[in-house]
Amino acid sequence: MNTRRVVFRADASLQIGSGHVMRCLTLASALKAEGADCHFVCREHTGHLLDLIRSKGFNSHSLDASASSRLQNQAGARLDYDDWLGATQAQDSERCSDILALLEPDWLVVDHYALDAEWESAVRKNCSRLLVIDDLANRMHECDILLDQNLGRTNSEYTGLVNPSCDLLTGTQYALLRPEFANLRKSSLIRRSTPRLQHILITMGGVDQFNATTAVLESLRSCTLSPDCFISVIMGSNAPFLADVIGTAKQMPWPTKVFSNVTDMGERMAAADLVIGAAGSTSWERCCLGVPTIVVVLADNQRSGAYAMKQSGCAELIDHANRIPDSLPSAIMSLSVNGALKKMSEQASRVVDGLGVQRVANKMSFNDE
Repeated sequence: MNTRRVVFRADASLQIGSGHVMRCLTLASALKAEGADCHFVCREHTGHLLDLIRSKGFNSHSLDASASSRLQNQAGARLDYDDWLGATQAQDSERCSDILALLEPDWLVVDHYALDAEWESAVRKNCSRLLVIDDLANRMHECDILLDQNLGRTNSEYTGLVNPSCDLLTGTQYALLRPEFANLRKSSLIRRSTPRLQHILITMGGVDQFNATTAVLESLRSCTLSPDCFISVIMGSNAPFLADVIGTAKQMPWPTKVFSNVTDMGERMAAADLVIGAAGSTSWERCCLGVPTIVVVLADNQRSGAYAMKQSGCAELIDHANRIPDSLPSAIMSLSVNGALKKMSEQASRVVDGLGVQRVANKMSFNDE
C-alpha cells in the first residue's frame, strides 16, 4: 500500500499561542503511527514552533513573515483574526498551493482562525481531501470534514457554514489528546478518590502573553492553603515573562518551582491536586485525568468553552485575566469545602475519555487495511 501523505497548515506565535500547532502535532503523531507521511506548513511569526515540529520528526515548510505582518496586541484589535495570518488569504493560498502541488497530499488539515472557504477553495485542487479544525463556528468552510472539539458544540451551529456533505465532528468526544492522557486516566482518577489540596499546578499556556502566571502566584499569597502545599508552574521557554515568573516564585511562602518545555505534561497533571490554567485545548487534557481546575479565560475564543465547563461543574471560572486578584481567593475557598474537589473531578472525567484522536484518525480512514 502506498504511503499516504498529510499536510498540516497551522501557525504559532506570541499572539496566536501554541495550541493550534500542538493539537495538529497530536493528530499528526497518531496518523504517523498508522504509516502516514506528515508535513507542516507554518509561517515564521515570532514565537513559531518550527523547531519543535522538526524535533518531533516531521517535515516542515516555512512561509516568510514580513515586517508588515507583525502581530498587534492593542486594545480594539479585530476579532476576525485576519491579522494572525501575516498575509492575505490569496497570498497565503498561492504560496501553499505551490507546496501542495509538489507534495500531492491525500489530506490537507487546516487549523487557523484567519482562513476560511476563500483559502480552502483556492487550494482544493492540490489535495484529495480537506479537514478543517475550528473552535469558532463563525465563517464559511469548504471541506470534507470539520472538527470542533469544544464542550457543548453541536452540528447545528455549523448549518449554512459548510456543505451538506461535510462530515461534522463536534464535541469533546473528538478532543485531540496525546495517548499519554488516556494511558494515565485510570491511575489519575483512582488517586482522586481521597482528594486533598496540596499540590497546585499553574499552566497558562506556552506563551502567556499577559503574564497571568505572575498574577496567579501573587493572588495565591492571600489564599488560605495548607502549610505543606507546594506549587508547580509550567511555561514555554519563549514565554516573554518567564524571568518575572521565576523571580516571583522565589518569593512565594510555599515551595514553588518553575519548569519550561516539559515533555511529561500528562504525568505532571495527573500528580496535581488542582490546576489553575488557561481555558484552551489543555482543558480537555485536565478533564480526561479528572483534575479539578480553575480556568482563566485569556482569549475571546476560549470564553464559550470555559462557560460550558463551569456550567457542567468540571471547573471554577475566572472570566478575564484582570479578575484573577479578586476571583482566585474565592475560587480556592469554594474548592476547600468538603467534597468539592471529588465532585468536580467526577464531573470533569465524564467530559473527555482521551480517545478522540483515534476517532478522528478513523474518520480519515487511516486504519483501513
